[in-house]
Amino acid sequence: MLLLGIGGWLHDGSAAVMCDGAIVAAIEEEKVAREAHRGGLPGKAIDACLRLAEAEPEQVDCVALVRPLGEATGNSFHLHLKALFPNALIVVTDHHDAHAASAYYASPFEEARVLTLDRRGDMRCGAVWKGEGTSLEPEQELYAPDSPAGVYSRVTELLGFRSGREEHKVQWLSLLGEPRHKELFARMMGAGSGRLPSLNHSYFDTSRLTHGAFSEKFYDAVGLNPAEPVSSAAKRDLAASVHAAVADAVLDLAGDGDNLCLAGGIAMNALLVQSLEESGRFGEVFVQPASGNAGTSIGGLYHAWHRVLKRRKRTPMTDLFLGPHYRSEEVKQVLDNCKLRFRYLLTDAELVGSAVERLSNDQILAWFQGRMEFGPRALGNRSILASPLNPYSTENLNVYIKRREKFRKFAASVPEEAADEYFVTRPSARYLATVSRVRPAHRKTFESALLDRERIRVHVVHRNDNRLYWELLQEAGRRSGLPVLYNTSFNLFGEPLVSDPRSAVRSFFASGIDALFVGKFMLEK
Repeated sequence: MLLLGIGGWLHDGSAAVMCDGAIVAAIEEEKVAREAHRGGLPGKAIDACLRLAEAEPEQVDCVALVRPLGEATGNSFHLHLKALFPNALIVVTDHHDAHAASAYYASPFEEARVLTLDRRGDMRCGAVWKGEGTSLEPEQELYAPDSPAGVYSRVTELLGFRSGREEHKVQWLSLLGEPRHKELFARMMGAGSGRLPSLNHSYFDTSRLTHGAFSEKFYDAVGLNPAEPVSSAAKRDLAASVHAAVADAVLDLAGDGDNLCLAGGIAMNALLVQSLEESGRFGEVFVQPASGNAGTSIGGLYHAWHRVLKRRKRTPMTDLFLGPHYRSEEVKQVLDNCKLRFRYLLTDAELVGSAVERLSNDQILAWFQGRMEFGPRALGNRSILASPLNPYSTENLNVYIKRREKFRKFAASVPEEAADEYFVTRPSARYLATVSRVRPAHRKTFESALLDRERIRVHVVHRNDNRLYWELLQEAGRRSGLPVLYNTSFNLFGEPLVSDPRSAVRSFFASGIDALFVGKFMLEK
């Protein structure tokens, strides 16, 4: 049975395909359309997913469409969908139902507490659910605008970042400040009332259309003048304060239990995930790795499969390599059309050896292999790589290639077998969804990637997930004694992650990257 999921209609649109209960393809529209945060009907992503599933639109049995859909999706749109997929049952799923399904049914748990939280969905902005077998029912519901995630976004705008897009910058900036105003933000969200979060609207002024729309009462409480720019020191402390207060609010919402599943935009906050993991309230925590709007296409599929079609067979997600891949003939055609010189590497051993040789010579590589990752994080198939033994790697990555703030550090990829020697990790490190710790003996080695004195972003690589990348890390270890590489997403200038060979070549020649490995082809400058 073939199901098509469509999520992120208002922004960050995506499509996904399920076959007999298993997710076989999932792609964000922005990656294939090359337009960030693309909304609307994700036509290019739908076409790409169906190609991967080797299916025609007429073969789709069910279309799972996730709200909110905006104002332009009335009866005529339903007719349009029926014309596109003439044999499909149309299922419309609420936003947070999709978030919850994407977290629980993708997890390995037979029972779990599920928390979903974002700025807004339809009316709900969050909920706590009980998952048992194929049953998934809400126990508590939170309605807009009373969302801790909404307060986080307001502060994002106050600090000069883009609300709804750059909350991750506030997350990392928070590590540089002191939570001086934590109690203020806690009161703002209704802490101590014994109820669900409930915003105190006296701290907001709807007549102010920018900078988070905070009121004079707020500015007086934090000692700022709304007519003056916020200083760098104040930005760091505000980031630390709102992060600490929101983390406490999320911990209160999560409660306790044997297992916890997490989805919604707030689950993209790796520091918050670490707080949940280390709280001692749960045996295990599973984070839906693509937990934002884009991930609702997967949630819509799981919801339709289990809740609408009543299928009891559960098939958890096993990896995120759900996007397109390209044959050597397709790559060569792009390189020939661009009149580029390249070297073709005949075997995987030659490919891996050539890459490690250049990494050992302090070069920075772009690594484009296999199927594209679903979600915002590069997991070794669309990555920019550098050796931690290169003393200038992080400076070159930040200043000359990614051109981003110094407080945004890079992840360290390590094979599963070697992870425990260097780091203290948890299962969510498999998808870069949490923050780990460096063991004391190795803190000097990873000093440039440390978020503070001991914490670091770690990507634990399983051989069964990504054999070629795992072999690259192992070979790096044999050559240098350190089976770890710094890994950041292969994209530039705020663009989406590269999807196809042409966008990979374009980004390579527009950057300071030394070599590009795209399939079996190697390009150098």
